[in-house]
Amino acid sequence: MTDEATRFRLDIAYQGTDFNGWGRQPGLRTVQGALEDALATIFRRAGEPPTLTVAGRTDAGVHARAQVAHVDLGPGQVAILSKPHGKRPPLDAPDALARRLNGVLGPVADAVVLRASEAPAGFDARFSAVWRRYEYRVADRASLRDPLQRHRTAWVSADLDADAMDLAAHGLLGLHDFASYCKARVGATTIRTLLDFSWTRDDDGVLVGEVVADAFCHSMVRALVGGCVAVGEGDLTPGDLIELRDGRARTNAFKVMPARGLTLMEVGYPEDAELALRAEQTRALRSL
Repeated sequence: MTDEATRFRLDIAYQGTDFNGWGRQPGLRTVQGALEDALATIFRRAGEPPTLTVAGRTDAGVHARAQVAHVDLGPGQVAILSKPHGKRPPLDAPDALARRLNGVLGPVADAVVLRASEAPAGFDARFSAVWRRYEYRVADRASLRDPLQRHRTAWVSADLDADAMDLAAHGLLGLHDFASYCKARVGATTIRTLLDFSWTRDDDGVLVGEVVADAFCHSMVRALVGGCVAVGEGDLTPGDLIELRDGRARTNAFKVMPARGLTLMEVGYPEDAELALRAEQTRALRSL
């Protein structure tokens, strides 16, 4: 970010069903592509189109209730946001940015900017984050199979043992190499700290898995859920999941669950005074 630019934080929600993930891809509809196209429309007469930096790239079909991104805008772009429209008094720049983005995205959009704010000094949506929290929903034979929830719930034709799944989830906590539960990417580490992982049933009997980690590697949550579902079905034991993890090799002992059951629920950040230090530390770890 240049000295003249102003950084804005965007809090974003989206239904991932019709998106090919977060990251922009040629010829495919993505969340980043839709938002950056909207930014390009708003600032079409004010230099280069702005680009977004995101807290965590979600896969195709994955949803988000609280994704976080940042965008850096130059003085001319901020001035556009501050211009009054007709007889209405001008909005402050963050409110104007959120309103204009949502206006371009449309009245019934599957991606929405929940709020925009001027980012505190040192904030980086990706590198300042200290944890990400996901939720995964599984309906088994004991659950209400609500067709209104089909886009965000995976259905399993089995009677799942929720207590066994919860026990298995707790056994995976801590700092480990999760290569067994990640889709390999060249140059990317698979060492992560799994901070929390638990299973409960909601009022409809749907199994809800809550997973929190400092960061996640590709397909990690869906693989962890797949392992727990195999335990719930009785095909694996909680100890098997630990052995598979410690083997640090991809396995076909369980199925990776579909994307539609997965939602990014929250991204955690430190206090404002610690944002820059956290970003510096995270960049150093990623570079290693």
